[in-house]
Formats: sequence, structure tokens, C-alpha cells
Amino acid sequence: MPSKALRYIALVLFALMLLAGAWLWLTLHWNYSEGERAGYVQKLSKKGWVCKSWEGEIAMVTMPGAIPEKFDFSIRDEAVAQKINALAGKRVVLMYRQNKFIPSTCFGETEYFVTDVREVMDGPALAPALPAAAAPAASASAPAPR
Repeated sequence: MPSKALRYIALVLFALMLLAGAWLWLTLHWNYSEGERAGYVQKLSKKGWVCKSWEGEIAMVTMPGAIPEKFDFSIRDEAVAQKINALAGKRVVLMYRQNKFIPSTCFGETEYFVTDVREVMDGPALAPALPAAAAPAASASAPAPR
């Protein structure tokens, strides 16, 4: 029959493990912030000795000739990593969530976790078509083109 001290130690260890599990769940599921970043993915690789995670870097360019700002991110979802790989070389928007105080790098090396990606379609902005009544009428006094 175990002594009271041994039962007390086992109870304390169980409570600590329960608290650690709750802390881990909370840091991975409760977002500090979320947002989007646009730019060009410069690198994406699966890293780690034991716990492998996708780690990447995006270069965000605000205007031509400006020094790009780098944004490091991690990916937990294999499907999102494959979507980013498929869009290599194109301008993309990364949707991310920031999770602070994660106790291990086993889930990712950064606190920014990309949840989705979409390609940015660069092109000329099209002006909305004007209705026929709103289009300016040709002046009757203007000479006809030859």
C-alpha cells in the first residue's frame, strides 16, 4: 500500500502534467493576433531533427527599389505548405495567426503560423463601365475626323 507522501507526489505530478497540457493547448489554439502579409516567398523548407516543421520566409516589398522587409513564418498544415510550393515565384498573400508563448519549437520555430495562401493577381485595374446615359455625348460643333 503506497504511503500518503507517495500519493501526494503522484497527485502533484499529475496536476503539473495537466497544467502543462492545458498551457500547450491554450498557446496553440488561442490567437494573439491574425492577419495577412503579401510578398514573394524566398524560402520554404521542412526542418528539424526530431520534430519536423515547415519554415519559410517571405520578402514584402512596399515599392520598387525599396529594401524588402522579411517575414519569417511556420506552417503546421502539410496541404498549406504544398499550396505555397505550387505558387513558387509568384506574389502571394499569406493568412497567418500569431500564437505567443509556445513552450517548444517542436510546433514551429516562429510564433507566426500560416493557415492559408492565395495568389495575388497583378494587372491593370479596370475602370467600371459607364452606362450609356452617363457617357459624354460628342459635341456637334467639333469637326469630324478625316
